[in-house]
Amino acid sequence: MSGKFEPKVPVQLNPPKDDPISVEELAKANGADDGKCYVAIKGIVYDVTGNKVYQPGVFAGKDASRALAKTSTKAEDISPDWQDLDDKEKSTLNDWITFFSKRYNVVGKVEGATNMDYT
Repeated sequence: MSGKFEPKVPVQLNPPKDDPISVEELAKANGADDGKCYVAIKGIVYDVTGNKVYQPGVFAGKDASRALAKTSTKAEDISPDWQDLDDKEKSTLNDWITFFSKRYNVVGKVEGATNMDYT
């Protein structure tokens, strides 16, 4: 999918990790005090440390699947649940996965995540 969502500046990414990351560990990686900053989408955890857009903020330290699909920053939309969304929102969510995958290292998967789907 060359061209779609390509970063303006090439990014050298590490191979994706499959490490389990607890919900508590994810929550701690919220970018506060210049610490690590993670955002999860469909249970996949991305290291967005260094990108001031995410830290500390709405999506930092959370699985923000639903909010990203809805292009929302409302607190009530910050949720890992996305399966009940309409096709347009699911497509938007998959676009976000493509966007993140081309820019940020995958550092693991949320332990016990029930929202994983690779379609």
